[in-house]
Amino acid sequence: MNTYLPEGGLIGSEENLEYLKSPEALEIAMQKGVILEAQAESCSSSHDLYISLPSCKAVIPREECALGIKEGRTKDIAIISRVGKPVCFTVKEIVEDGGCPVAILSRREAQQRCLEERLLKLNIGEIIDATVTHLEQFGCFVDIGCGISSMIPIDAISVSRISHPSDRFSVGDRIKAILKDYDGEKFYLSHKELLGTWEENAEMFSAGETVRGIIRSVESYGVFVELTPNLAGLAEPKEGAAVGKSASVYIKSVNPEKMKIKLIIVDVCEGEPDKKCEYFIREGVIRHWRYSPEGCRKIIESMF
Repeated sequence: MNTYLPEGGLIGSEENLEYLKSPEALEIAMQKGVILEAQAESCSSSHDLYISLPSCKAVIPREECALGIKEGRTKDIAIISRVGKPVCFTVKEIVEDGGCPVAILSRREAQQRCLEERLLKLNIGEIIDATVTHLEQFGCFVDIGCGISSMIPIDAISVSRISHPSDRFSVGDRIKAILKDYDGEKFYLSHKELLGTWEENAEMFSAGETVRGIIRSVESYGVFVELTPNLAGLAEPKEGAAVGKSASVYIKSVNPEKMKIKLIIVDVCEGEPDKKCEYFIREGVIRHWRYSPEGCRKIIESMF
């Protein structure tokens, strides 16, 4: 199985379940150094994390709960927040407590191996899997493997501007991201380059069509309506237009030279916008990405 997935990626796999089914199977996993997953059930007052296993009691001691806990670089909220969620771990030992087996686990060791054997070997510009863990005004925090966290800044989520990462993502979403840089401890990510160039997005629309979009900005001179996460057009002011609402829009013109799409709002609608991101690129390594069409004076591009 792929060992270094974001947490939650292993928990239902046949191999993972096979290792969890008995103390003897856990013993084999310990000898092989296999990384496993199960749900965290509770956290003690001393911040030891108790794990739900079908075969025996299990605990991750506080200092083994995450990289940096022992050194003070990671706060204990990183432990508390795992309750009720999947956690990865290796089996350190199996001891007896009142005649019953108790598995002593380490999430820190699983994370250290993920860091050394996977993340530090990535190429700049490489596309990776990530899971959204929480959202802040300034960006989207993601798990990039075994609970190791990184962040996508709000301006790197999409070309179309959003007021909050929750406009694009929900906690638990499994997404793709691009490794932009790392400094040994922190990994810097981007996302917008995977959502297509202006031309790739504009090819899905034609003048004369009426389609649905999301209102992202209302200005005195017009209303910006997002057609896709990497494509927006400008419509004339419309009564009832408000940020976050859906709108049916008539496409008046498409101009690649100026990267402009002119729209007319037909109607403003209620309803939850679709957050699903369609990726134009899903794997490999990106070195250079140009959003702007050839011949366009304004150049928007990314170098990795």
